[in-house]
Amino acid sequence: MTVTRPEIGDWKSIDELRELQERQLPPLLARAARSPFYRSRHPGRQAPATPADLRSLEPTSKQDLRDAYPFGLLAVNRTELATYHESSGSAGQPTASYYTRNDWADLAERYARKWVGIEPSDIFLVRTPYALMITGHLAHAAARSKGATVVPADSRSAATPAARTVKLLHRLGVSLTWSNPTETLLWAAAARAAGLDPATDFPSLRALFVGGEPLSPARRARISALWNAPVVEEYGSTETGTLAGQCPEGRLHLWADRVLCEVLDPESGKLSEEGRGRLVVTPLYREAMPLLRYNLDDEVEVEYSDCACGWRLPVVRVLGRGGFAWPVGTGTVDQHQVEELVFGLPAADGVLFWRARAGRDLLHIQVEAGEGRAAAVERRLTEAVARELSVPCRVEALPPGALVPTEVLTANPDALKPRGLFGPSEDWDAALLYY
Repeated sequence: MTVTRPEIGDWKSIDELRELQERQLPPLLARAARSPFYRSRHPGRQAPATPADLRSLEPTSKQDLRDAYPFGLLAVNRTELATYHESSGSAGQPTASYYTRNDWADLAERYARKWVGIEPSDIFLVRTPYALMITGHLAHAAARSKGATVVPADSRSAATPAARTVKLLHRLGVSLTWSNPTETLLWAAAARAAGLDPATDFPSLRALFVGGEPLSPARRARISALWNAPVVEEYGSTETGTLAGQCPEGRLHLWADRVLCEVLDPESGKLSEEGRGRLVVTPLYREAMPLLRYNLDDEVEVEYSDCACGWRLPVVRVLGRGGFAWPVGTGTVDQHQVEELVFGLPAADGVLFWRARAGRDLLHIQVEAGEGRAAAVERRLTEAVARELSVPCRVEALPPGALVPTEVLTANPDALKPRGLFGPSEDWDAALLYY
């Protein structure tokens, strides 16, 4: 069945956007009513059928998805499924996600909504996992839908370490990349270790697409300067696909024509259209696995405001996973705040890599600093923390290689294949350890 989905420009105001959402809710709720999970959640009465019904529902949690593992949310016949995925299971138990062919068309379209468009002439290096998570497959599908050439440089494969990734970027004339932001910093360091300048020796590079971790404005600006290319951010999850993308003005917009988004106040339990709290989403075109008011548990700030891009979509700031702020002294500290200060240091200080530990009485920050820059880095960053965060702090500036060893940037290990027969001087202890 052909599904017509909205595109940017199909609505002229926020009111028209809300009308579009309302029109799509009844068919979505009808699909959700076929899900065992949502049927069992409303025993003795009909499953929700109207927008008003949706507003009366409590959010669906990650634990709900874990409890329904693997197919408790399936709303179609299994023969209609195109792919099956799982989250990383970082909480000890994964969540399952599954998609139909129509679901995949929606996923690819949302991902491809980049202000730096994906073109048939592009060579697109995908440097995220090709695994149970959706991320690598999502970029691959979107790039192929636009006719681009895909380089599947899986970030979980020993066959493509940082040094080889840099060679691919350089020798193939890669024009677009997809990775988490930290990867782009590792590539920059690996390029320099190979005698290459990221800003000048990769002239084909048009943009770096990034996602998968919170990104502060200061780090985005530093990555862009390093590579002399725009950094285009997106936000999403394995359970939902892409939820937001960056516009030409540098703001992150929720794809509210495809996904109904709300903000949950964790203290009061109140849901609203905007404000600060946990992001709750209802994908409007999901077939295989409808999700109603799904709480991603990510801390966000959402506002409906005019933007020069003209997209007329809500703006979102993604602050990280809920609860990941730590008490230090009389204040609290989160990663976004520390990252903004670290990458607010002058580029000449050479700081690319850092880590921090939030103790109850002290914030301990370690950074790799360029040669001869240690004292200045320690002074500047200590002053910035005191001024902006008002917490006790100790900064250690370490030499390059202290946090990211040089061998991580330069190694090119063999990608082994299974072998049973070895010669007299070969190490047969590696017979089955070929990964």
